[in-house]
Amino acid sequence: MWYHKPAINEELLQSLPNLKVVASSGVGIDHLDLKLLSRYGVKVSNTPFIVSTDTADMGMALLLASSRRLVEGHEMAVSPDTEYFPADWLGVEVSGATLGIVGMGTIGYKVAERAKAFEMKILYHNRNQRKKEEESAVGAIYCKKIDDLLQQSDFVLLAVNLTPQTHKLIGKRELELMKPTATLINISRGLVVDQDALVEALQNKVIKAAALDVTYPEPLPRDHPLLKLKNVIITPHIGSATNKTRWVMMEEMTESIEAALAGLPIPREVL
Repeated sequence: MWYHKPAINEELLQSLPNLKVVASSGVGIDHLDLKLLSRYGVKVSNTPFIVSTDTADMGMALLLASSRRLVEGHEMAVSPDTEYFPADWLGVEVSGATLGIVGMGTIGYKVAERAKAFEMKILYHNRNQRKKEEESAVGAIYCKKIDDLLQQSDFVLLAVNLTPQTHKLIGKRELELMKPTATLINISRGLVVDQDALVEALQNKVIKAAALDVTYPEPLPRDHPLLKLKNVIITPHIGSATNKTRWVMMEEMTESIEAALAGLPIPREVL
Protein backbone atom coordinates (compact mmCIF):
# COMPACT_ATOMS: atom_id res chain seq x y z
CA MET A 1 0.00 0.00 0.00
CA TRP A 2 1.22 3.46 -0.88
CA TYR A 3 -0.66 6.63 0.07
CA HIS A 4 -3.39 4.39 1.56
CA LYS A 5 -4.10 2.80 -1.83
CA PRO A 6 -5.64 0.42 -2.67
CA ALA A 7 -8.43 0.63 -0.10
CA ILE A 8 -8.43 -2.60 1.91
CA ASN A 9 -12.11 -3.39 2.43
CA GLU A 10 -14.20 -6.54 2.67
CA GLU A 11 -14.93 -6.55 -1.05
CA LEU A 12 -11.21 -6.57 -1.87
CA LEU A 13 -10.44 -9.25 0.71
CA GLN A 14 -13.19 -11.50 -0.64
CA SER A 15 -11.74 -11.12 -4.13
CA LEU A 16 -8.24 -12.14 -2.94
CA PRO A 17 -8.65 -15.46 -1.10
CA ASN A 18 -4.90 -16.18 -1.18
CA LEU A 19 -3.84 -12.84 0.29
CA LYS A 20 -1.27 -13.31 3.07
CA VAL A 21 0.02 -9.85 3.94
CA VAL A 22 -0.64 -6.13 3.51
CA ALA A 23 2.62 -4.15 3.54
CA SER A 24 1.81 -0.51 4.28
CA SER A 25 4.26 2.33 3.79
CA GLY A 26 4.97 4.69 6.67
CA VAL A 27 4.10 4.39 10.34
CA GLY A 28 0.38 5.23 10.55
CA ILE A 29 -2.11 2.36 10.30
CA ASP A 30 -5.30 4.34 10.97
CA HIS A 31 -6.40 3.58 7.39
CA LEU A 32 -6.48 -0.17 8.07
CA ASP A 33 -9.18 -2.22 9.80
CA LEU A 34 -6.91 -4.62 11.70
CA LYS A 35 -9.81 -6.69 13.05
CA LEU A 36 -11.19 -7.19 9.54
CA LEU A 37 -7.78 -8.20 8.19
CA SER A 38 -7.25 -10.61 11.10
CA ARG A 39 -10.63 -12.21 10.42
CA TYR A 40 -9.40 -13.03 6.91
CA GLY A 41 -6.08 -14.32 8.25
CA VAL A 42 -4.14 -11.47 6.62
CA LYS A 43 -1.09 -10.07 8.40
CA VAL A 44 0.00 -6.42 8.33
CA SER A 45 3.40 -4.74 8.28
CA ASN A 46 4.51 -1.10 8.19
CA THR A 47 7.77 0.86 8.13
CA PRO A 48 7.74 2.75 11.44
CA PHE A 49 11.37 3.46 12.23
CA ILE A 50 12.92 4.61 8.97
CA VAL A 51 10.50 7.56 8.67
CA SER A 52 11.23 9.06 12.09
CA THR A 53 14.39 11.04 11.31
CA ASP A 54 13.04 12.75 8.19
CA THR A 55 9.69 13.47 9.83
CA ALA A 56 11.43 15.06 12.82
CA ASP A 57 13.47 17.18 10.39
CA MET A 58 10.22 18.22 8.74
CA GLY A 59 8.78 19.25 12.08
CA MET A 60 11.73 21.53 12.77
CA ALA A 61 11.64 22.86 9.21
CA LEU A 62 7.99 23.86 9.63
CA LEU A 63 8.71 25.43 13.02
CA LEU A 64 11.55 27.52 11.60
CA ALA A 65 9.72 28.43 8.40
CA SER A 66 6.67 29.59 10.32
CA SER A 67 8.53 31.47 13.05
CA ARG A 68 10.73 33.35 10.57
CA ARG A 69 7.93 33.74 7.98
CA LEU A 70 10.03 32.21 5.22
CA VAL A 71 7.20 31.64 2.75
CA GLU A 72 5.94 35.22 3.08
CA GLY A 73 9.52 36.49 2.90
CA HIS A 74 10.20 34.58 -0.30
CA GLU A 75 7.03 35.95 -1.88
CA MET A 76 8.03 39.48 -0.92
CA ALA A 77 11.61 39.04 -2.19
CA VAL A 78 10.55 37.78 -5.65
CA SER A 79 7.40 39.87 -6.13
CA PRO A 80 7.56 42.27 -9.13
CA ASP A 81 5.73 44.82 -6.94
CA THR A 82 8.41 44.94 -4.21
CA GLU A 83 10.32 48.24 -4.17
CA TYR A 84 11.86 47.97 -0.71
CA PHE A 85 11.98 45.60 2.28
CA PRO A 86 10.05 47.00 5.26
CA ALA A 87 12.14 47.37 8.42
CA ASP A 88 9.24 46.36 10.68
CA TRP A 89 8.70 42.99 8.96
CA LEU A 90 9.56 40.66 11.86
CA GLY A 91 9.49 37.03 12.82
CA VAL A 92 9.52 35.24 16.17
CA GLU A 93 12.54 34.03 18.14
CA VAL A 94 13.11 30.28 18.30
CA SER A 95 16.09 30.20 20.63
CA GLY A 96 14.83 30.26 24.21
CA ALA A 97 11.21 29.68 23.19
CA THR A 98 9.13 26.88 24.72
CA LEU A 99 8.27 23.91 22.52
CA GLY A 100 5.45 21.61 23.62
CA ILE A 101 5.60 18.17 21.99
CA VAL A 102 2.38 16.16 22.05
CA GLY A 103 3.38 12.54 21.48
CA MET A 104 6.90 11.65 22.64
CA GLY A 105 7.43 8.49 20.63
CA THR A 106 10.37 8.00 18.29
CA ILE A 107 9.50 11.02 16.13
CA GLY A 108 8.65 13.28 19.05
CA TYR A 109 11.89 12.42 20.81
CA LYS A 110 13.93 13.15 17.69
CA VAL A 111 12.20 16.54 17.45
CA ALA A 112 13.24 17.18 21.06
CA GLU A 113 16.86 16.35 20.20
CA ARG A 114 16.79 18.91 17.41
CA ALA A 115 15.01 21.52 19.53
CA LYS A 116 17.66 21.17 22.22
CA ALA A 117 20.27 22.29 19.68
CA PHE A 118 18.17 25.43 19.17
CA GLU A 119 18.27 26.08 22.93
CA MET A 120 14.52 25.64 23.25
CA LYS A 121 12.73 24.81 26.48
CA ILE A 122 10.99 21.48 25.93
CA LEU A 123 7.73 20.26 27.43
CA TYR A 124 6.03 17.04 26.41
CA HIS A 125 2.75 15.21 26.91
CA ASN A 126 2.58 11.47 26.32
CA ARG A 127 0.56 8.46 27.44
CA ASN A 128 3.61 7.33 29.40
CA GLN A 129 6.40 9.37 30.91
CA ARG A 130 9.86 8.80 29.42
CA LYS A 131 12.73 7.48 31.54
CA LYS A 132 14.51 10.13 33.60
CA GLU A 133 17.75 9.68 31.66
CA GLU A 134 15.89 10.18 28.35
CA GLU A 135 14.28 13.35 29.67
CA SER A 136 17.63 14.64 30.95
CA ALA A 137 19.35 13.98 27.63
CA VAL A 138 17.13 16.54 25.87
CA GLY A 139 16.10 18.63 28.88
CA ALA A 140 12.43 17.70 28.50
CA ILE A 141 9.80 18.22 31.21
CA TYR A 142 6.78 15.90 31.38
CA CYS A 143 3.29 17.40 31.48
CA LYS A 144 0.81 14.81 32.70
CA LYS A 145 -2.05 17.07 31.57
CA ILE A 146 -2.06 18.36 27.99
CA ASP A 147 -3.67 21.60 29.23
CA ASP A 148 -0.48 22.53 31.11
CA LEU A 149 1.59 22.07 27.96
CA LEU A 150 -0.81 24.09 25.80
CA GLN A 151 -0.88 27.02 28.20
CA GLN A 152 2.91 27.32 28.45
CA SER A 153 4.15 26.60 24.92
CA ASP A 154 5.17 29.07 22.24
CA PHE A 155 5.11 26.23 19.69
CA VAL A 156 2.90 23.15 19.99
CA LEU A 157 4.01 20.24 17.80
CA LEU A 158 1.77 17.21 17.25
CA ALA A 159 3.50 13.86 16.73
CA VAL A 160 0.86 11.36 17.85
CA ASN A 161 -0.66 8.38 16.05
CA LEU A 162 -4.25 8.81 14.92
CA THR A 163 -6.43 6.69 17.18
CA PRO A 164 -9.98 7.06 18.52
CA GLN A 165 -8.38 8.78 21.53
CA THR A 166 -6.44 11.32 19.43
CA HIS A 167 -9.17 12.03 16.86
CA LYS A 168 -9.67 15.82 17.01
CA LEU A 169 -7.45 15.93 20.08
CA ILE A 170 -6.89 19.63 19.38
CA GLY A 171 -10.23 21.41 19.17
CA LYS A 172 -11.76 24.75 20.06
CA ARG A 173 -11.13 24.33 23.81
CA GLU A 174 -7.49 23.32 23.35
CA LEU A 175 -6.79 26.13 20.88
CA GLU A 176 -8.22 28.67 23.31
CA LEU A 177 -5.85 27.38 25.99
CA MET A 178 -2.85 28.20 23.79
CA LYS A 179 -1.11 31.57 23.88
CA PRO A 180 -2.33 34.12 21.31
CA THR A 181 1.32 34.27 20.20
CA ALA A 182 1.62 30.47 19.78
CA THR A 183 2.04 28.40 16.64
CA LEU A 184 0.54 24.94 16.04
CA ILE A 185 2.64 22.46 14.04
CA ASN A 186 1.14 19.18 12.85
CA ILE A 187 3.30 16.35 11.46
CA SER A 188 1.00 13.52 12.58
CA ARG A 189 -2.40 13.21 10.89
CA GLY A 190 -4.88 15.86 9.80
CA LEU A 191 -7.71 14.40 11.86
CA VAL A 192 -5.78 14.95 15.10
CA VAL A 193 -6.92 18.59 14.74
CA ASP A 194 -10.47 19.89 14.45
CA GLN A 195 -9.83 21.77 11.22
CA ASP A 196 -12.93 24.00 11.44
CA ALA A 197 -11.91 25.08 14.93
CA LEU A 198 -8.37 25.75 13.67
CA VAL A 199 -9.64 27.99 10.85
CA GLU A 200 -11.71 29.95 13.34
CA ALA A 201 -8.80 30.26 15.77
CA LEU A 202 -6.45 31.54 13.05
CA GLN A 203 -8.99 33.98 11.63
CA ASN A 204 -9.79 35.40 15.07
CA LYS A 205 -6.16 35.49 16.24
CA VAL A 206 -6.79 33.01 19.05
CA ILE A 207 -3.38 31.62 18.04
CA LYS A 208 -0.73 33.28 15.90
CA ALA A 209 -0.06 30.70 13.17
CA ALA A 210 -0.13 27.10 12.02
CA ALA A 211 2.30 24.96 10.02
CA LEU A 212 0.77 21.75 8.69
CA ASP A 213 2.26 18.84 6.79
CA VAL A 214 -1.07 17.01 7.10
CA THR A 215 -4.70 17.99 6.56
CA TYR A 216 -8.02 16.29 5.88
CA PRO A 217 -8.67 15.61 3.15
CA GLU A 218 -5.35 15.64 1.29
CA PRO A 219 -5.19 17.74 -0.76
CA LEU A 220 -7.66 20.25 0.62
CA PRO A 221 -10.43 21.52 -1.71
CA ARG A 222 -9.03 24.49 -3.61
CA ASP A 223 -11.53 26.84 -2.01
CA HIS A 224 -10.78 25.76 1.57
CA PRO A 225 -10.32 28.73 3.94
CA LEU A 226 -6.99 27.38 5.26
CA LEU A 227 -5.50 27.98 1.81
CA LYS A 228 -6.37 31.68 1.97
CA LEU A 229 -4.76 32.51 5.32
CA LYS A 230 -1.39 34.28 5.42
CA ASN A 231 -0.53 32.84 8.84
CA VAL A 232 -0.59 29.22 7.62
CA ILE A 233 2.05 27.08 5.92
CA ILE A 234 0.80 23.84 4.33
CA THR A 235 3.02 21.18 2.79
CA PRO A 236 1.81 18.06 0.91
CA HIS A 237 2.40 15.35 3.57
CA ILE A 238 6.12 15.07 2.81
CA GLY A 239 7.49 14.21 6.26
CA SER A 240 9.25 11.10 4.96
CA ALA A 241 9.79 12.32 1.40
CA THR A 242 13.52 11.99 0.84
CA ASN A 243 15.24 9.72 -1.68
CA LYS A 244 16.98 7.54 0.89
CA THR A 245 14.00 7.09 3.19
CA ARG A 246 11.52 6.24 0.43
CA TRP A 247 14.01 3.71 -0.99
CA VAL A 248 14.47 2.00 2.38
CA MET A 249 10.68 2.03 2.96
CA MET A 250 10.28 0.07 -0.29
CA GLU A 251 13.01 -2.37 0.76
CA GLU A 252 11.38 -2.95 4.15
CA MET A 253 7.96 -3.51 2.57
CA THR A 254 9.50 -6.04 0.16
CA GLU A 255 11.23 -7.87 3.04
CA SER A 256 7.92 -8.18 4.87
CA ILE A 257 6.15 -9.50 1.78
CA GLU A 258 8.87 -12.08 1.07
CA ALA A 259 8.86 -13.26 4.68
CA ALA A 260 5.08 -13.67 4.69
CA LEU A 261 5.10 -15.64 1.45
CA ALA A 262 7.84 -17.91 2.84
CA GLY A 263 5.94 -18.47 6.07
CA LEU A 264 8.65 -16.77 8.12
CA PRO A 265 8.28 -14.19 10.92
CA ILE A 266 7.43 -10.83 9.37
CA PRO A 267 9.80 -7.96 10.15
CA ARG A 268 7.92 -4.94 11.51
CA GLU A 269 4.63 -6.86 11.75
CA VAL A 270 1.77 -4.85 13.22
CA LEU A 271 0.25 -6.97 15.98
